[in-house]
Amino acid sequence: MITLFQALMLILDVVWFIMIVHIIMSWLINFQVLNLRQPIVGQIWDGLNRLLEPIYSPIRRLLPDTGALDLAPLVVFVIIIVLRQALANNAGFFLGY
Repeated sequence: MITLFQALMLILDVVWFIMIVHIIMSWLINFQVLNLRQPIVGQIWDGLNRLLEPIYSPIRRLLPDTGALDLAPLVVFVIIIVLRQALANNAGFFLGY
């Protein structure tokens, strides 16, 4: 069962890291530090969007329209924090206590 616990924590860590990269990259694109016409930047941006859009889209449907401000990543961050804390608090279940 410890393997399941570690796998779930690893998945949450990877999603967290991918979201951080996506957010920083979006800032760099908006401030014109990065250009989407550069092939590598465009491919990375497209890949990150394809990975994260299935996570963000259901949350965007539930949230009210805030115009240019996208609150879906913030909600996903909160969900990840809650899931990590719930897993850590119930680690005894995975360890057999």
